[in-house]
Amino acid sequence: MDMSLNIAAGGCTSTVFLMKKRAALLLLLLLITGICVPMEVAFGQAAANENGTSVSSSSSPRPSVANIGSLFTFDSVIGRAAGPAIAAAIGDVNSDPTVLPGTRLNLISHNTNCSGFLGTVEALQLMENGVVAVIGPQSSGIAHIISHVVNELHVPLLSFAATDPTLSALQYPYFLRTTQNDYFQMYAIADLVTYYGWREVIAIFVDDDCGRNGISVLGDALATKRAKISFKAAFTPGAPTSHISDLLLEVNQMESRVYVVHVNPDSGLSVFSVAKSLNMMTKGYVWIATDWLPSVLDSLQPVDTDTMNLLQGVVSLRHHNPDTDLKRSFMSRWSNLNHNKSTGASGFNSYALYAYDTVWLAARALDVFLNEGGNISHSSDPKLSETNRSAMNLASLRVFDGGQQFLQTLLRIKFSGPSGQIQFDLDKNLVNPAYDVLNIGGTGSRRIGYWSNYSGLSTISPEVLYTKPQNNSSNNQHLYSVIWPGETSLVPRGWVFPENGKPLRIAVPNRIAYQQFVSKDKNPPGVRGYCIDVFEAAINLLPYPVPRTYILQGNGKRNPDYNELVQAVAQDVSIWL
Repeated sequence: MDMSLNIAAGGCTSTVFLMKKRAALLLLLLLITGICVPMEVAFGQAAANENGTSVSSSSSPRPSVANIGSLFTFDSVIGRAAGPAIAAAIGDVNSDPTVLPGTRLNLISHNTNCSGFLGTVEALQLMENGVVAVIGPQSSGIAHIISHVVNELHVPLLSFAATDPTLSALQYPYFLRTTQNDYFQMYAIADLVTYYGWREVIAIFVDDDCGRNGISVLGDALATKRAKISFKAAFTPGAPTSHISDLLLEVNQMESRVYVVHVNPDSGLSVFSVAKSLNMMTKGYVWIATDWLPSVLDSLQPVDTDTMNLLQGVVSLRHHNPDTDLKRSFMSRWSNLNHNKSTGASGFNSYALYAYDTVWLAARALDVFLNEGGNISHSSDPKLSETNRSAMNLASLRVFDGGQQFLQTLLRIKFSGPSGQIQFDLDKNLVNPAYDVLNIGGTGSRRIGYWSNYSGLSTISPEVLYTKPQNNSSNNQHLYSVIWPGETSLVPRGWVFPENGKPLRIAVPNRIAYQQFVSKDKNPPGVRGYCIDVFEAAINLLPYPVPRTYILQGNGKRNPDYNELVQAVAQDVSIWL
């Protein structure tokens, strides 16, 4: 008993020597008898370090390198902002001793070149590198396709720019959006439409996944406000100017004058260029642009005069990123981060902030994942091995064994970055969605208010409102004044009588009695009488023309049946006098 105590207290070296000797004899015996035993079984449980601490067989050392993939279009409005931001974030993580100590993030970037096909091919090639997460893509269409790939390989897809609301579906468990969901943007636009009293809008959008699905949500949002989309004006990605011109000529003949433009930032300005040439940026028109437009203008700073002349009076939404020290610090570094200085444009927009924070999200989650015993390992997928009968080499795509655990770790990470609070709700959306409401005019834009999911439209910043009781009632909706197209502060009516529309048809009884009230007349408009004079006087007081025609009902030999007149109004005519 005393000997054991002495050895435990002061004879650690002797104990280790005896234990190693026993293990060596055991291994020699097993080798002689032909039994194959893993080395960790022979030594792991019995071995001890020089301090006498046992080494657990379940622990694994941190990897020296962890591969992170990125997937976006390098030469695009979003890509030119995201590229430098992602590179800066990788450098900052690797130089921070408090995050992923002993592990270096290795960035593997692939260019999707604005192509769904090439983006899919690049994504498959990226997956061959054993990545633990993919930053991107920026395209919602590509995100739909490769979400099926990452579902199979258990690799989280962290997109800083794919805003299509349907990507939040349960069908895509490994897709995680690190920017705002267009679902909230469309409800913000619906609140704008309601605030100004309009009831119909025309949606102008690119006919792709992001465009279609975003406008579909807009229709639902407007319906809750007893408003609607009267016409959906869709055009193909990369449509020529002539196609856009034909489309705008068509919508210009319709009743609504409120246009919601939801297009790609790389080609969206062509819509306003055509509208300007068709005199559709004048008094009476309303143009509302989604967040693509501020992304373009911010990246073009300083914006040339010709571009600004196309956009006078437009109202637009921009991601709301709180004005914090983290954001200001990042902005001050941007001129050194920007790799496109030769163009003369800043290249910066809000997607740079989201891309930067996305890398940090992956790094923080990976640090927690490893600290909790997670292991970066990949294994072959039997399904791919069975189907690998072509030159595509699908067997090189390997499953991230800890992908499910890593995904759950990502979902519970919380931190503040340059873009704001990074935290996910139960639907995997960023918490506290909010937008700046901008009015474009002169040589720039001015903020006329904010929209948040917490309180709707307000002239008070969301950060202040979050500290107060929630109040999104209609009486609590406020914005500063807007200078609309045509340099007017008067809120446009939002509609006109369409040039190709049917005139207002008015039923007039062709009676034999009381002809002083209504009767047939040989002169225009074909009827006369006291009721006609009062109606014409009221029409002439309206601030807009009302095309109309009078339809006589009856043969003039007997008074027409009033039940028949009512039936005629219900079926064919608009008003009965």
